[in-house]
Amino acid sequence: MEEYVTHPLAPIWDENSRVLVLGTMPSPRSRAAGFYYAHPRNRFWPALASVLGETDPGDADGRRAMALRHGVALWDVLAGCRIRGASDAAIRDPEPNDLTPILAGAPIGAIFATGQTAAALYRRLIEPITQRPIIPLPSPSPANCAVGLPALIEQYRILLDFLPPAKKKEETE
Repeated sequence: MEEYVTHPLAPIWDENSRVLVLGTMPSPRSRAAGFYYAHPRNRFWPALASVLGETDPGDADGRRAMALRHGVALWDVLAGCRIRGASDAAIRDPEPNDLTPILAGAPIGAIFATGQTAAALYRRLIEPITQRPIIPLPSPSPANCAVGLPALIEQYRILLDFLPPAKKKEETE
């Protein structure tokens, strides 16, 4: 059943964020869990953790801390839309999020999309305002079985081009 969904999650970012990773809209599972990419078969967190040289913390607090520790900001392109389930193909009447606070408050060097639909919506609804291009990445959704986890990790490595070098463990303790 199609429903109008208002984005319920706050963005994850701070003044040290260097890259902004945008999805389209949280899935029903993510909305219920109150955190991004919460479906247990979604590969976003395992891929990001691998790229950052960490083990996936497995919980929302640990994942949030890992992203921020490495300068990764997360949010979604849409503030609201009509959608059926979690299908990006079912999105109608999209309304964009306002990225101004993040882009003004952090030295974001690159913006990425987790999938082609997020990239297309960004280009249509947000890029004319921000004048900042987006780099599409493969969707980490379990529905995207054409891209296996090793290939997903390899393509997500582009984030490292825009992030500061990882601190040694003893520097962070």
